[in-house]
Amino acid sequence: MQLGILSLGSTQPDPLTGETRSATEHFDDVVRLAEFAEQLGLDYFGFGEHHAGRTVATAPPVVLAAIAASTSRIRLITTVTLLSTLDPLRVAEDYATLDHLSHGRLELIVGKGNSADPYTMFGYDREHQWELQAEHYELLHRLWREEEVTFSGRFRGRLEGVTSLPRPLQTPPPVWHGVATSQASPDLAARFGDPIFVANAIQPMENYGKLVDHYRERWAAYGRDPAQAGVGSGRLLFVGKTSQQAREELRPYYEAQWTDRDPTRDRGGVGDEPTGQTLESNIAAGGLFAGSPQEIVDKVGTYRERFGHDLMIFGPQIGGMPYGPVADSLDLFATEVAPHLRSL
Repeated sequence: MQLGILSLGSTQPDPLTGETRSATEHFDDVVRLAEFAEQLGLDYFGFGEHHAGRTVATAPPVVLAAIAASTSRIRLITTVTLLSTLDPLRVAEDYATLDHLSHGRLELIVGKGNSADPYTMFGYDREHQWELQAEHYELLHRLWREEEVTFSGRFRGRLEGVTSLPRPLQTPPPVWHGVATSQASPDLAARFGDPIFVANAIQPMENYGKLVDHYRERWAAYGRDPAQAGVGSGRLLFVGKTSQQAREELRPYYEAQWTDRDPTRDRGGVGDEPTGQTLESNIAAGGLFAGSPQEIVDKVGTYRERFGHDLMIFGPQIGGMPYGPVADSLDLFATEVAPHLRSL
C-alpha cells in the first residue's frame, strides 16, 4: 500500500491557546509539512481546494508549485480539484505547468466538492453539478490527450482547434475521481478507465463500501479488466503512543473541528457534516483513524478488506492543532505504522 498525507489549508484557531496565525504562517506550515512527509519516506502529499470558510486552500496549483520547488521525490496530488466549477482549459494548462515544475510528480483528484459556495461564487447552478462535472472532465480528458481540440458542450463555450499549452510532461498525469455520496462519480471514473478516491469522511464504512462496489460493477460493465480498477482512500489521522494518550490529546481539537463553525449558515455540504458523532464513535465506526500504532494498523486493515484500496492518504491537521503535535503523530505513523501498512 502506498501512503501519504494531505492538508486542507485550515486556518482554524488553536482551541487550547486561542492563537490565530496569519495566512503566511499557514502556507509556511503546509510547505513544511510536505517537506517532512518526504523526509519520512511517504509517497504522496496532497493539498485541497476550498473557497469559503477558514482556509488558505483556494489555489492548489500555486501551493503545490512551491512544494515542488522544495521537494524532489514525493508525488503531489490535489485533494480535491473542484472541476465542476472550473474552466477545464485553465485546469489543463495550470496543472500541465505544475507537472513540468514537479518533473512529472503531479496527480489530480477531481470532484465537485461538498459545498454549495463555489457554484454561486463562480456563476454556476448547483442543480447541474453532475452534468457540469461530466462535461468538464470530458474536455479535460481530451485536452491532455489531443491537440487541435474542437469541443461544443452545454456549459462551457465552444472551442475550435485549441491545443492547451504546455503539453503535460506525463502522458497524461494520473486523474482520480473523488467519491463521497453519489454513484455518478464512480460511474464517470469507470467510463473513462480512471481510479477513484473515497472521501471516507465520517459516514459509516459501509456507505463508502457500496460506492466502491458500484465502481467495480461499472468498471466490469465497460469491459475493463477488474484487476486494473484503482481505489484510494483516507481521512483524519492522529497517532499516540497509547490509545488513551491519543484520545486525550486529540479530544479538544476534534471537538473544535465541529463546534468552531457558523451554525446559521448552511453551505449545502453533503457527506462531511458533524452528525453529532463523538470522538469515540467516530474512531469506532467513522473515518477517524486515531489511537495507538496497532489500533491504526488494525483499522486500516479492516478498511482494506472492504475497499481493496492500494493508496491511503491521511489528514493529520485536526481542529486547529499546531504543527508540533502533528509532526509527533506523523513521526510515530512513519516509524511504527507505515512499515506494517506497506505489506498490505
